[in-house]
Amino acid sequence: MRKHPIYLLLLVTALVGWHVHGLFGGKPKAPVAASTVIVSNAPPQDTLPVEQIASRVADRLSRVHLNRDDFNDTIATNALTLFIDSLDSDHSFFLASDIAEFQLQGTNLANQVKSGKTAFAQTVFSRFKERVTNRVAYVNQLLDKGFDLNQAETYCWKRDTAPWPADQAEWDDLWRKRIKNDLVSRVAAIDAGVNDGKPKATNAVTGVKAAKVLTPVDAVRERYKQNQLVIENNFDCEFILERYLSSFTHSYDPHSDYLSPRGVEDFGINMSLSLVGIGATLRSEDGAAKIEKLIAGGPAEQDGRLLPGDKIIAVAQGDKEPVSILYWPLSKAVRIIRGEKGTKVVLSVIPADDTTGTRTKTIDLIRDEVKLEAQAAKGTVREITETNGVPYRIGVLTLPEFYANFEAARNGDGNARRASTDVRRILNQFATNRLDGVILDLRNNGGGSLPEAIDVAGLFIPLGPIVQVREQRGVTVLPDGDPETVYSGPLVVLVNRLSASASEIVAAALQDYSRAVIVGDSKTYGKGTVQTVFPLSKLNDDLGSIKVTTASFYRITGGSTQLKGVAPDVVLPSLYDSLEIGEEYMPHALPWSQVRSAYYRPWIESVKPAIPELQKRSQIRMSGNPSFTTFLARRDHIRQRMENPEVSLSLSNRVSEIVSEKEMDDLQDEEFAVNKTDKADKDDPILDEALSITADLVYLKGRKPSVQITKTASN
Repeated sequence: MRKHPIYLLLLVTALVGWHVHGLFGGKPKAPVAASTVIVSNAPPQDTLPVEQIASRVADRLSRVHLNRDDFNDTIATNALTLFIDSLDSDHSFFLASDIAEFQLQGTNLANQVKSGKTAFAQTVFSRFKERVTNRVAYVNQLLDKGFDLNQAETYCWKRDTAPWPADQAEWDDLWRKRIKNDLVSRVAAIDAGVNDGKPKATNAVTGVKAAKVLTPVDAVRERYKQNQLVIENNFDCEFILERYLSSFTHSYDPHSDYLSPRGVEDFGINMSLSLVGIGATLRSEDGAAKIEKLIAGGPAEQDGRLLPGDKIIAVAQGDKEPVSILYWPLSKAVRIIRGEKGTKVVLSVIPADDTTGTRTKTIDLIRDEVKLEAQAAKGTVREITETNGVPYRIGVLTLPEFYANFEAARNGDGNARRASTDVRRILNQFATNRLDGVILDLRNNGGGSLPEAIDVAGLFIPLGPIVQVREQRGVTVLPDGDPETVYSGPLVVLVNRLSASASEIVAAALQDYSRAVIVGDSKTYGKGTVQTVFPLSKLNDDLGSIKVTTASFYRITGGSTQLKGVAPDVVLPSLYDSLEIGEEYMPHALPWSQVRSAYYRPWIESVKPAIPELQKRSQIRMSGNPSFTTFLARRDHIRQRMENPEVSLSLSNRVSEIVSEKEMDDLQDEEFAVNKTDKADKDDPILDEALSITADLVYLKGRKPSVQITKTASN
């Protein structure tokens, strides 16, 4: 296939990732990961050339960002809000008078940064430390005094858009309820016995020594003491500078960042593909380390208990006492979670579906090497029998990411590992099994190499455009240049809200060609942008770099994948649809836009006529399936809780809520058999329904199902 010059840009930036998050094994996604504790070569914090750094960030952003927006007062005003929120995400530490004082300088911040002045960041941070010290002292007073846990009152846990306290009385009352909520949560969890009867998962550590148990009061007291120590001892000048300048880059879009010298070094370690850890990607949210994605084949993914959206709030090494990582710099949190192969790490986690922080689960894992083979494409043949009693043989092709061994390719290795090569091999093996249809499973696929995505899509169509890319210089159409169609039969593409970037490009192209039926969550993630890393100086590494959005993706029909993602033809129930997962939840995400449609010829055997009937049949099946009934009840329960910002501070009410949650979890565990030790036997109701949809597609297209039975193929 002939390569356009833009391929070089996209080949590099595809590895930058689709969030600012850390990496615990797997391919690099962001500039914050490390395999071990690092002795940094970065300059001492008091010798950073701050003025040069700040002025160059302001200059580069306005010139290289895709939108080329001026570095002006609007950017500065948004940056001020982002910077304050990065310190005080739930609007509890600062007072309204603090915010008003800071905002007086808001319109002048752009000029300050342009001229290299960043003292304002230290001013805000110093005030923040004062407020933290004040509140920790008040926490101790409240805990010494005690609470009436039978009093009927509520606490508003969702405060990201709430006003800051107007005065001392309002401030104190907010913190009284906040600390009471912390205490009620811990006491209720003990009273409800939320950890009783939970079997260990496949990676769980055996013979764990019981850690020292703190009383609920002491646990709350220790948490805030630890938070104060972290803020006082870990937020150095380099960290504050990186966070402050990143607030300006995030005003352009959420994927653009300033990387300090230490951040650049961590990014380089990420790029070295060190793969020992737990196998998860993180991003910082509300002071915690939030799980964005589990790496296929990693300890966490194999264990099955840690889920996307979970928030890690404390970490213990082996049998040692857990250490709170709340408000830690994400790079430091990454370093203590990672470690040597074979060592034990114990994570304290707030589940993704518990937005109030009522429940905390403990997950013990053995660090291991993330097997690259486990991240490669895999193919299996499944046989199902529909209501007509006829067996259908369907190939399931699972692709966790669009990978490529770039180093081997650069060295001229013609056998370098590539996603498209592996997918082609599996499809050819499928051909020997007389299959009725194929499912391309792109769930949880966060992207990867754009050329590989184009080549994979091209295996299912003849020549034609796959994606359009807009840069400052204009729009480029990137085609599949290979006329061969490796597989031309019935095709279903399975996606979810964690399918992003390159996987959205493939799903969108196959949908636009009417080549495949897209099945899954209500939409995919919605990241339609590309980032590039630029050093601030080619001569002085002490200045760091900026990661900037330089291009955006468009479907061949002209619409962007940004924000909207890809909407499936057949929507299946999903817990992710009840959680805040997707580009639309990122502050200052770039808007959806469109360009002209590219010229293309739809697939001659369009799947569009079959879609209404496929939707109808799927709905009937799900309505009669007890597993989906339980699944829908769980989803609706989570959605209702997400929409209710209030939580009861009555102990009896909270215990009842936790017991109800536990019963719902246990019922869902029983229905979906999530605790089976053999992962190959784990129920996957979404895949099961996709298999039935594929069989329906075969039937509606008038193809006779295969009757030849051969040994199940696994690659």
